[in-house]
Amino acid sequence: MIAGGSVGASAGEATALSDRGDRNVGAQFATRSQVIAKNGMAATSIPLGTQVALDILKDGGSAVDAAIAANAAIGLMEPTGNGIGGDIFAIVWDPKTKKLYGLNGSGRAPIGLSYEKMKEELARRGVSSIPKYGSLPVSVPGTVDGWFELHRKFGKLSMKKNLAPAIRYAREGFPVTQLIAHYMKIAGKRFLAENSGVEETENFLKTYYPDGKAPVEGQMFRNPDLARTLERIAKGGRDAFYKGEIATTIDAYMVRIGGYIRKEDLARHTSTWVEPQSVNYRGYDVFELPPNGQGIAALQQLNILEGFDLKAMGHNSADYLHVHTEAKKLAFEDRARFYADPEYFKAPIEKLLSKEYAAERRKLIRMDKVLKKVKYPDPDVLQDGDTIYLTVADKDGMMVSLIQSNYRGMGSGLVPDGLGFMLQDRGELFALKKDHPNVYAPGKRPFHTIIPAFVMKDGHPVMSFGLMGGGMQPQGHAQIISNIIDFGMNVQEAGDVARYRHDGSSQPTGQIMTDGGVLNVEFGVADHVVMDLRSRGHRVKIDKGGYGGYQMIYWDRDQGVYKAASEMRKDGQAAGY
Repeated sequence: MIAGGSVGASAGEATALSDRGDRNVGAQFATRSQVIAKNGMAATSIPLGTQVALDILKDGGSAVDAAIAANAAIGLMEPTGNGIGGDIFAIVWDPKTKKLYGLNGSGRAPIGLSYEKMKEELARRGVSSIPKYGSLPVSVPGTVDGWFELHRKFGKLSMKKNLAPAIRYAREGFPVTQLIAHYMKIAGKRFLAENSGVEETENFLKTYYPDGKAPVEGQMFRNPDLARTLERIAKGGRDAFYKGEIATTIDAYMVRIGGYIRKEDLARHTSTWVEPQSVNYRGYDVFELPPNGQGIAALQQLNILEGFDLKAMGHNSADYLHVHTEAKKLAFEDRARFYADPEYFKAPIEKLLSKEYAAERRKLIRMDKVLKKVKYPDPDVLQDGDTIYLTVADKDGMMVSLIQSNYRGMGSGLVPDGLGFMLQDRGELFALKKDHPNVYAPGKRPFHTIIPAFVMKDGHPVMSFGLMGGGMQPQGHAQIISNIIDFGMNVQEAGDVARYRHDGSSQPTGQIMTDGGVLNVEFGVADHVVMDLRSRGHRVKIDKGGYGGYQMIYWDRDQGVYKAASEMRKDGQAAGY
């Protein structure tokens, strides 16, 4: 059910599939064996980032120290997905307290940009929604504060030590990896386009295109401005970013270009410790963070899928892909309707995650036809009121699931003077309909796509994992869980196997699904499966790209070792010692 070409595959794609070598053991679709180690493990999207994490672990750092160090390095090395201009979320298993901790490190909209002023700005620009780039979608960066909150609770080494590898690489340079060179070229085209909406691009060019063009694979890249910024943070702590010289620079830059983030917005910022939410899926407790993120959509999807015998259907069979897609549509309708900043709207999370609600929603799935649009239940049923992922585990049993992002591509396109990083464009994900829970408001957190995940069994940690890519993330999480629990794949196989991605669901920004959306599948899905899905009414597109990027660390309690993977869709690496 897994291997094979697909309807519409190009000659190049068919050749790529047929040219794949054979493995002596394990699944043939897997790119390599899972990585196994006892004392510590790291899996990130950049090999040098993984090595930074391992060095910190070997130097006596905790998994949190290593995660911070790796995140700082990857912010330099993979600026197309993250950096200190973005937001951060994390789940930490602490072996001392035997408890899971959740951190929401997302920033808020500027206080000085009211809803009415936002609407005026949009009208002046001749657009009806918050734009992708430029100053209007910029929200306060939450990453640096998130680092210091995590470090305060779980750090062992000084932040100066944790940030030292990133500072060194920023000053001395590092070779750009294949995928990031590709993405940096794409980002430049978007920001430099005539109608991009980016108010100022000289700083982008100076920082990321120092030779006047995008760096190529293997080219040594340096960012001395970022080195100086990280040195200020290492010396002055989180206040250096939110109250000191860095905040002053961001304020002055935004005034200069006509933006709205001010030093007051930065000074007001705080991260929030939150309680991870969970559902039990076939004996495993799967944890995600609550809104304003979209994590519980994965839990809702799993609750619905638990009522089907997926193993009997066969992996990536037409029945399997059909019920996965329909469950995703149902979960995403609630995502569009209820997920928002909890300080402004109290979502009925307990009801949304109940098995009873899942059973009612499951009744809407028919095996012979697709849901074009989704009917909501009686309102009384619910009354109660672009990205990087990394995971690290240490010798003491602490495990960190961390995700960090600037949102769309590299972010807003705006690089404050002399700081070496780009501000995020997460504010694009606000709705503008006044009665919507996710409607734009000053000081409010926007709906968020980035979600770390964690799995426990019988009170013990099992999996720390994540999968990048906007709306792909919840459906990717559900696929990974199913691959391991339903089909017995190891952690590398679970990430390498062909995936689906459904687009076109209703959105927290206000769009409503009326046509069933589009089911995208990778070329590894068999031809007859594609034809079967189309016969049921799915609009199926076969393509590559957009299926996320996955990392996992699995704690094998019986053998006393960590098992880890970083998939082939990214430049990443899993390694341990």
